[in-house]
Amino acid sequence: MTKKVILLAVLIFGLYAGVSAQTALHPVEGDFIIHDFKFKSGETLPELKLHYRTLGTPTKDENGIVRNAVLILHGTGGAGRSFLSERFAGILFGKGELLDASKYFIVLPDGIGHGESSKPSGGLHARFPHYNYDDMVAAQHRLLAEKLGINHLRLVMGTSMGGMQTWVWGEMYPDFMDALMPLASLPVQIAGRNRMLRRMIVDSIKTDPSWKNGEYTEQPRGLVPAIYALMLMTGSPLQMQKQAPTRDAADKLFDSQVKSRLAGVDANDMLYQFDASRDYDPSPRLESIKAALIAINSADDFVNPPELGVMEREIKRVKRGSFVLIPISDQTRGHGTHSLPALWKQHLAQLLEESKP
Repeated sequence: MTKKVILLAVLIFGLYAGVSAQTALHPVEGDFIIHDFKFKSGETLPELKLHYRTLGTPTKDENGIVRNAVLILHGTGGAGRSFLSERFAGILFGKGELLDASKYFIVLPDGIGHGESSKPSGGLHARFPHYNYDDMVAAQHRLLAEKLGINHLRLVMGTSMGGMQTWVWGEMYPDFMDALMPLASLPVQIAGRNRMLRRMIVDSIKTDPSWKNGEYTEQPRGLVPAIYALMLMTGSPLQMQKQAPTRDAADKLFDSQVKSRLAGVDANDMLYQFDASRDYDPSPRLESIKAALIAINSADDFVNPPELGVMEREIKRVKRGSFVLIPISDQTRGHGTHSLPALWKQHLAQLLEESKP
């Protein structure tokens, strides 16, 4: 057999294996309606819909406690379906992997204001209740307890906004889980440059006259600079330089990214999504977290830069907490490293081992 034939066979096998890992997952999707949900702001929604996906089947021990449920929470502007991608599901949910879907019951909800859950673009526009992360976590807890019959979680894991909500989960429901893994987050108030970037996004939309207090008939022009700020927040300088090593290439990449991002965004939804972090601050109650916790950030994360030293300081207050900083490499993707489990799954394996019931 020639080298070319062998290489072709390897490529075909690799492609087939990747497709098989993805198509082997058959998520069950559903909606949970919460009637008269009251938000921390004091506002109430007659019907709050939470959309969700699940993989696997819950199993209970002899005392009726569910022992294999895993909750995974997405980032700002995302949805639970993002975790079904090959680069995530193919690494974690496949047969024999750390979160093998034949052994674990995996829950992938769409947070309030995101995906197919209730959100401003559903009709209320800027009259939609002003939700925050506490509201999102409370609704997730009700989804688990009232709809899915889950009374305990083996693991709560989240990326970016989902990472911040993982900290909130550990404080709001400290006895509900065995382990916590917040990715690409910090357990303190959003301040400094992070807060300023979020203000850029929110203010770009709200101060644009074409926003019309949320009652626009076409997306307001202020959505464009909001996208600019988001691109700065989540981009990786190393990868951008590799993708666009010349001026013309950079202009082309910029134009294509702005166009693609604009195509799937609603201004009211985006405004609410970034405003939801306005009062996030788990720092006063870090000592109340009981579950084993490993926090993971990457050194090229523009949103949570390591030079702040925040995580090294705050993690000492978490009884069973530790922190991992992934160094910059050709494989890291800035803030987006949170969705590449190939780079941090060994730490998840450690957490699962340390937190065995």
